[in-house]
Amino acid sequence: MALPAMYEPKNQLYHCDSRRDYYQCPCCQLVFVPPDQHLSAEQEKQEYDRHQNSPDDPGYRRFLSRLLTPLEACLAPGAKGLDFGAGPGPTLSVMFAELGYPMEVYDPFYAPECQVLDRRYDFITATEVLEHLSSPQQVLAQLSEMLVPGGYLGVMTKRVKNHAAFANWHYIQDPTHVVFF
Repeated sequence: MALPAMYEPKNQLYHCDSRRDYYQCPCCQLVFVPPDQHLSAEQEKQEYDRHQNSPDDPGYRRFLSRLLTPLEACLAPGAKGLDFGAGPGPTLSVMFAELGYPMEVYDPFYAPECQVLDRRYDFITATEVLEHLSSPQQVLAQLSEMLVPGGYLGVMTKRVKNHAAFANWHYIQDPTHVVFF
């Protein structure tokens, strides 16, 4: 029986703490938690249910503007988008709609309408989503296929700075974060 990819000799142990192990791919430098250390879907949703994101929160809107502002500058009037991984309080889609850019929302827990994944979009956003994906390459390929030619994929995630900073990084404390770019 073949070993799972994360245990292949080419992937090296990058860090371990009292809860999880973290491996790194030497080709793309992705740091990841092995699947057998991921939360169950039920546990993952319980973590997300604690989030207090809301379109009425000015601080959250300011945070999301870091993606909205540069992406809006690239869009044609009336461009249509998808907020992928919108979470329990979709806000970015509301902000884009207020500016004249209608958006669909998709989230596997809170807006699981899979038919929106069969459409094509002028732009797709994924804010604070990539770190939750157990198969980021597969999902990014899927999102890319959903874009019209010349469409935009806007992503936000925090990045690994260096090995020394990783050990004390707050981002690895979230048990739903399983990949780090």
